[in-house]
Amino acid sequence: MSEPTQLSAMSLEDAIRERRSVRGFEDRPVDPQTLRSIFELAQRAPSNCNIQPWRVFVASDGACRHLRKRLVEAVTKGTPPNPDFSYPGKFEQPYRNHQVDCAVALYNEMGIERNDKAGRFRAMLRNFEFFDAPHIAFIGMNKSFGETVALDVGIYLQTLMLTMTAHGISSCAQGSMRSYPDIVREEFDVSDDIHILVGLSFGYEDSEAPANRTRIDRADVGENVIFKDE
Repeated sequence: MSEPTQLSAMSLEDAIRERRSVRGFEDRPVDPQTLRSIFELAQRAPSNCNIQPWRVFVASDGACRHLRKRLVEAVTKGTPPNPDFSYPGKFEQPYRNHQVDCAVALYNEMGIERNDKAGRFRAMLRNFEFFDAPHIAFIGMNKSFGETVALDVGIYLQTLMLTMTAHGISSCAQGSMRSYPDIVREEFDVSDDIHILVGLSFGYEDSEAPANRTRIDRADVGENVIFKDE
């Protein structure tokens, strides 16, 4: 067993600036001790009345490979997605511009042209391959909860990703992982009252993967935040 990764002296600011979506991983698993340390620390995330609504299902090794195979088969066979939670069919401006800028930057690095349908399908399928990550986490909550509690799950997800960054572990949050929740529930023997919100592929970054050259900037804070003194 490899030695566990030591938590770095990375500041919170550094972790926030360093964290990014990685879409290409080495075939090198995170050792179990480090894995548990990461999820134990993320468990400190705040939530309304400390209800801790998140339910997390982590697959590694053979379980990860089996899930990858089932999800890829579902997509390639054209099985219609049946997500527990809906996704906006279209983003209006100014959100649409951010979405397009992200896609253009990513596809440019991957060498995929706008009219390359096969290339775009392959890029989409990479989500369900977990970008070759050795680990996948599915994050859900009880179906009785609504948007307010989903905010707590989002806080947990950010806490988890920043904790991974501080441990030298890369990740990619994936809304696409909500597409086939029945497969996830079956594989983890989870009851139907747990609905899947998001997935998170994670592991050690493959620095040679073209997609990992992608860098996305953020809008000026003035576009999102209003400061008022009087």
